[in-house]
Amino acid sequence: MNDGSIAYFSMEIALEAGIPTYSGGLGVLAGDTIRSAADLKVPMVAVTLLHRKGYFYQRLDSSGWQREEPVNWNVKDILEEMPPQTAVTLEGRTVHLRSWRYEVRGEGGFRVPVYFLDTDLPENSEWDRTLTHFLYGGDQHYRLCQEVILGIGGVKMLRALGCENIERFHMNEGHAGLLVLELLDEEARKAGRESITHADVEAVKKKCVFTTHTPVPAGQDKFPMDLVQSVLGRREVYDMKEVFCCEGLLNMTYLGFNLSHYINGVTKKHGEISRLMFGHYLIDSITNGVHAATWAAESFQKLYDRYIPDWRVDHASLRYALSIPRQDVREAHTQAKKRLLEYINRETKVEMDLDVLTLGFARRAATYKRGDLLFTDIERLKSISSKAGLFQVIYAGKAHPQDQGGKELIQRIFQLKESLKKDIKIAYLENYDLELGKMITSGVDVWLNTPEPPLEASGTSGMKAALNGVPSLSILDGWWIEGCIEGVTGWSIGENGRGIAESDNRSKDASSLYDKLEQAVIPLFYHDRDRFIDVMLHSVALNGSFFNTHRMVQQYVLKAYFC
Repeated sequence: MNDGSIAYFSMEIALEAGIPTYSGGLGVLAGDTIRSAADLKVPMVAVTLLHRKGYFYQRLDSSGWQREEPVNWNVKDILEEMPPQTAVTLEGRTVHLRSWRYEVRGEGGFRVPVYFLDTDLPENSEWDRTLTHFLYGGDQHYRLCQEVILGIGGVKMLRALGCENIERFHMNEGHAGLLVLELLDEEARKAGRESITHADVEAVKKKCVFTTHTPVPAGQDKFPMDLVQSVLGRREVYDMKEVFCCEGLLNMTYLGFNLSHYINGVTKKHGEISRLMFGHYLIDSITNGVHAATWAAESFQKLYDRYIPDWRVDHASLRYALSIPRQDVREAHTQAKKRLLEYINRETKVEMDLDVLTLGFARRAATYKRGDLLFTDIERLKSISSKAGLFQVIYAGKAHPQDQGGKELIQRIFQLKESLKKDIKIAYLENYDLELGKMITSGVDVWLNTPEPPLEASGTSGMKAALNGVPSLSILDGWWIEGCIEGVTGWSIGENGRGIAESDNRSKDASSLYDKLEQAVIPLFYHDRDRFIDVMLHSVALNGSFFNTHRMVQQYVLKAYFC
């Protein structure tokens, strides 16, 4: 029986495509973390919000403009309602909570429960019932109320469910930071006090772990203190500067930092950036990963089952991929590519060719990820296609409904596919989700990644690609600084070492991208296929074997959970 000595809190968790309670990398990472915890028999429970209305279904109109449609999913068909209920206080009123359970079953049968918190109950007001409807919806007031439910309500729900032996509370980003307030209250109640003491602060610190994913100050959740006091009421803990450090704002990142015994960034580079950003805090790094058995395409799963029998429970054994015959790798990749291109040719008017070099770019459509960097110099791009060799490009990704710049980015790429169709075939696929993500990361030939450094804390899409023998052509940021061995696991774009205050080197990065495409990637793909397959094999053996959540969770166990 899993008694859940580790409680993992995340605003979004991606478990399956039929549960649309995630928007991007943070949720996918959370889902992969839980899967690895189940495989490795780590006694974990996870807490998130139900997001009954999902994130959204993405439609692109004829101009490429994103339209958001509600997602309909039947909670009762997938999740199990749990009998205990609890409540939180918002603006002086009681808001009742229930939870729904989902079990993640590991390779050996060990189970990790995930509890989805839900306020859609008849005893709550109409507005309160909506608080667990929308992921990243509403204004600051709505978001703060959601974070009260996740943090304070999450701890209360775990107690109602009988989880009394939790040793560590892991906050996956600042959204869950308010759980520390409930833990402080618990410590005071245990001592028979109403007031919080420094001893309570130290006791809570020992229990908490905080992971930051944000390399820029603008990405942190901050709430005005008058709003905080309106929602949560006046609390003496606000006056404890070593806890709140508020300066008129409740900064959820600082709250998590101040009450955690272990803090980490999600790559070595992000750890460095975080230490520069946050001064005196001791911030370690644990590089993100992905769950190998989830993200390997069926054809690669069969390949690994044949040549590396233990790979599902021992992701590190993927290093033996170098012994797999090239022809078998080529065949497995061809199957994955066929599946992807058949889908594209069925769903779009773009007729893509199996024999043409195919680049993939699929992730959240945020401007800093620079999905349009490839099109900085259209004439140069056309020249490369006509002289060096043909290539085609597959895009996917959603913009946040309120992100005008992200929507314009999608539209720009979408419209380019018409103007470039005689030279370069481009497809932009609607409604990027777990299933489509797996199909793209396994079916393209090269994974393209072009964020503006140092804004990509980690990135995980290239890790998923690597598990399928797909090498990256990527900016040296996030995980790729650690994963890139030039010409062995893939190729770099630009230079390493750019800092947080440096300007966007767009033209230089674009020029580097074109050079690598023209001089390295295309010639290798068309004229030395054996060497290209060697790069594919090294992607699996060196990157797939390391950049996975089994290794990542093991590091959390050793560094943060049981120490």
